[in-house]
Parts: sequence; structure tokens; C-alpha cells
Amino acid sequence: MKDWISFPRVMGTASRQAHCDLPEGTYEREAGREGFFGPATHFHHKHPPTGWVKWEGPLRPRAYDLNKLDGGASPWEAPRILGNAATAIRLWRCKGAMEQLVRNADGDDVLFFHTGSGHLYCDHGHLEFRDGDYVMMPRGTAWRLECDEPAMVLMIEATNDAFKLPGKGIVGKHAIFDPAMLDAPEIDDAFLAQQDEEEWRIAIKRRNEITTVTYPFNPLDAIGWHGDLAPVRINWRDIRPLMSARYHVPPSAHTTFIANRLVVCTFAPRPIESDPGALKLPFYHSNDDYDEFILYHKGQFFSRDNIHPGMATWHPSGVPHGPHPKAYETAMKYERKETDEVAVMVDTRDPMAAGDLPEGVEWEGYADSWKS
Repeated sequence: MKDWISFPRVMGTASRQAHCDLPEGTYEREAGREGFFGPATHFHHKHPPTGWVKWEGPLRPRAYDLNKLDGGASPWEAPRILGNAATAIRLWRCKGAMEQLVRNADGDDVLFFHTGSGHLYCDHGHLEFRDGDYVMMPRGTAWRLECDEPAMVLMIEATNDAFKLPGKGIVGKHAIFDPAMLDAPEIDDAFLAQQDEEEWRIAIKRRNEITTVTYPFNPLDAIGWHGDLAPVRINWRDIRPLMSARYHVPPSAHTTFIANRLVVCTFAPRPIESDPGALKLPFYHSNDDYDEFILYHKGQFFSRDNIHPGMATWHPSGVPHGPHPKAYETAMKYERKETDEVAVMVDTRDPMAAGDLPEGVEWEGYADSWKS
């Protein structure tokens, strides 16, 4: 057993309620532990916590235009954007039909389809997919895609781990999305029709090395199954975010999948806080135990400038981050009444390292974008 050292205090000029009724002319910064779940202090600064003028060294916020990445023919050839021992975040593109099956023996995968549509075939059956779908693929599942439209897929691996649903506490298990909304593959006519006696290969990834196994028949030859372990699909359009008219809820309230060392959250459209004293956009914060990665899927990204769909940002632990100056001013004037932003956030408990990406993918001036 262990307990955090807890001794709530109010010092100097400060609000008593976080994210509300800030002292005039101040900027609030939350310094918190365990990704918004642990103890926190809210500082009231005279200047924006992101008001820097110069950066030296590797620890800086980064942005990437993933539209410029070629995703590789196989998911195991997809470029690694970021990663650590507990996760790998990759960007993969698929066109047409995969000519082989793949299986991840290193951990569960969450596939987020930024673009594309088509059909997923796996051990459990057939599942259609479209843009905005999450598909959680359990470790060891054999699968392939047949695309009607080219797919751009964010792949999030829980290395040596499993993705689960977050506990929802006092709001109940049906909040955000009802588990009944999770679709599973079906043994349908399309699945049975793709079974044949031709030669098929499975490319198996284990410890990031590939082993290829050849069969004289299609291994996706199940005629039925029963149990509660299978891939599941949910679209961001089926997510109903927690919200408050009087308080800006933290990102942890938007958790979609959770593993031991990372969480996957979905920012979906919602009304903006209407209370005059409430913050109306993400607050400045120092999330001192987690790195933060966000893929911007669609809509107007109300807390940042010069970001378009298909871009991604990485904010490493150790540096405060928050809205751009113009976005902050616009939001606090309550000029917009609702968001149309859709984004996928991955928070990792361990520091991530950047992958070796082609020149031009990273926006080198991103750390300076808070100056204007």
C-alpha cells in the first residue's frame, strides 16, 4: 500500500475551483501526476506558461504532417512515428487487397482508420470498416484488409499488453459509449466466400522480427466460434463525450481504450463550456508522468493554429503545453459555441523516442508557433 502525500493548500492569489474563475490577468497551469488521475497543483501565472522565446536541446514539442508519409506495403513495414518498450505508434497505408495475412504476437493493436473503407477479414469473421473507425485487434489474431477506398491507418500497439475499456466510475458503464455499441466480426456469406484451398502466408511479428508461415489453404477457415475474445469496432461518431457547461473536463474523461502503460482517448464534437467563469479550451498543463501524442482527424482544431487533418503532435513530459495565444483569446471570448474537432490522443507512461522519418514530415518550427 502507498498513498500520495496529500495536503491541499491555497496560497497567494488563486481560485479555489480548478479551471474556473481565474484571477484577472492570470494564466492557469495544472501540474499533475498519473495523467490527471493523481494529485495536482494549479498555478496562476502572470504570463502564459508557453511564452518561451528560444529552444535548445532535444526536449521540445513536435508536430508531423503524416499525410506526407508513405505507409509501407505491409503493416509491419509501416513507419514508426514514436515508441518505447510499452508501445509503438505507426502510420500505415493500404490500397486494394492485402496478399497475405498478418499476426501480431507482440501485443494488442488499436487500428484507427483516418481515411478509407472496405472489409477486414480475420480469424473471427468479416467486419466492414470506414473512416473514423477504431478496430481493437487482440494479440495473436490473423487478419487482412480488402480496401474499397485507400486506407490511412494509425496503428497503436500495446506491447506485451492488452487493451481494455476504462472504468467509468460514478457515471456508469454506459457513459461515453455503451459496450453494446462494440461490433464484432461475423461468420457471414462474405467470410465464407473468401475461404479457398489456395496457398496463403501469414507474416507474424514477434520481438519486431517477421516470421512467415505458408499454408496450402486459407487459414481464415472458421465456420463458427463462441466466447468473449474477439476484435471489436467502434466509430468516433458513436462516442458521446462527457461534458460540463461549467467546467472543462480533463482529457482522461475521454479515454476510449486503456492498457497498463498507455491510454487512447477520443476528442469528439461537443458544446463549449458556457459558464462565464469556466475555461473554454484545454488548460495549460504539465502532465509530468506522461508523453502526449495526438492525431488530428477532422474539423477545426480549436486549441491550435496551422493544424490540418492528418497532422500529429507530440508533447513530451517535462514541458508545459497548452493552447496557442490566438486560440486562447478566441475561446475565452466564447465566439464559438461548440467544437467540431475529432482527434485521437495517446498518452504513454514512459518517455517515447521519435522514429526515423523522412525529411519534410516534421514541422521544424512547431515549438516556435506559440510566439505569435
